[in-house]
Amino acid sequence: MGITKGLKTATAAILSAAMLFAAAACGTTDSSDTASSSGDKSGSSSSSSSTKGFDTSSIKKDDEIAALLPDSVTKDGVLTVGTDTSYAPAEFLAADGKTPVGFDVDLSKALAAVFGLKENTVTSTFDSIIPSVGSKYDLGISSFTVTKDRLDAVDFVTYFKAGSTFVVQKGNPNKVDTSDLCGKKVAVQTGTTQEEEVNKDNDQCKADGKSEIDIQSSKLQTDVTTAVASGKADVFYADSPVAGYAISQTGDTLEALGEDVGVAPEAVAIKKGDSATVEAVQKAIQKLMDDGTYQKILDTWGVSSGAVDKPEVNPAAE
Repeated sequence: MGITKGLKTATAAILSAAMLFAAAACGTTDSSDTASSSGDKSGSSSSSSSTKGFDTSSIKKDDEIAALLPDSVTKDGVLTVGTDTSYAPAEFLAADGKTPVGFDVDLSKALAAVFGLKENTVTSTFDSIIPSVGSKYDLGISSFTVTKDRLDAVDFVTYFKAGSTFVVQKGNPNKVDTSDLCGKKVAVQTGTTQEEEVNKDNDQCKADGKSEIDIQSSKLQTDVTTAVASGKADVFYADSPVAGYAISQTGDTLEALGEDVGVAPEAVAIKKGDSATVEAVQKAIQKLMDDGTYQKILDTWGVSSGAVDKPEVNPAAE
C-alpha cells in the first residue's frame, strides 16, 4: 500500500480493530446490531469484541431429532464444534479473549439445544478442522464453502450463502485492479477458497510472462487484515461477511474493491459417511429455520442477506 494522508492514524485504527476479525466463503454483511469495542492488540489467535449474540437458552430439545444422533456424538453429553475464532462476525473471541461468539457460534449453540447437548466450541486453525471432524470434533462450523475437494473429505449440510470480496485501504492508493493482480501483494487466509483462487491467478500470471503475485498466506484472518492495514499487502481477499464487518469495525478506513464474486453455499462439516448425524443436523437446521430462530440469529449479527431457506446435503460444487 502506498502512503496516503492520514495513513498513520488510519493504520493505528485498523490495527487496534483488526483483532475483531475472524475461514472461508462469503455474502454481503448488513448493518449489525452488535455493540463492539477495540480490544487488546496482543492476542494472536483471538479477536476481541463486546457482543452478546443471540440468546439460545429458550430453545427446547427435540426428542425425535435428538434420537437420530449416534452414540459417538451423544455419549459425553457434549456437542464439540471445531472453529477458527479469527473470522468475525462468523466466529471470533469476545473481549475476554476466551469466549467464542459470532453467528456460527450461535448456530452451534442452537443445534446443541435442539439435540439436548451442551455445546463446546473449540478454537482451531482453519485448515486443521476438516481433518479432525469425526475424531476431535463432532462438527466443523467455520464458514466452510462447499468445494469438490472438501466434499471428498467430509459430508456437508448447508446453512448460509456467501461470496468473496477484495478489500484495500480507503481510496485504493496502490491502484489494485482485481482483474489483473500480477505483481501485487495479496493477503489471504491459509486453506481458504480465496487462497486457491489467488494461486490460480498467479499460475496465469506466470503463464502470461507477467510478474508473479506476492501471495501472503496467514493462518489467521486477523493477520490477513493487519497486512493490508500496515501496508505489508496491497489487498486482502476474504468472505464477504468478514470483509464487510472489517470495513464497518475499522471506521471505514478500509473499503471493498469491486463487487462480491463467487456466491456459494457454506455448510456444517460432518464425518464422511456418518449419515445419522447428517440427517440430524439437516433436520435441526430446518427446524430452526421454520420456527424463526435461524433468521433471528442472522439478524442479530447483521448478515441476513446470506440466509437460505433449506439446508441441503452435499450440494454440487463447481
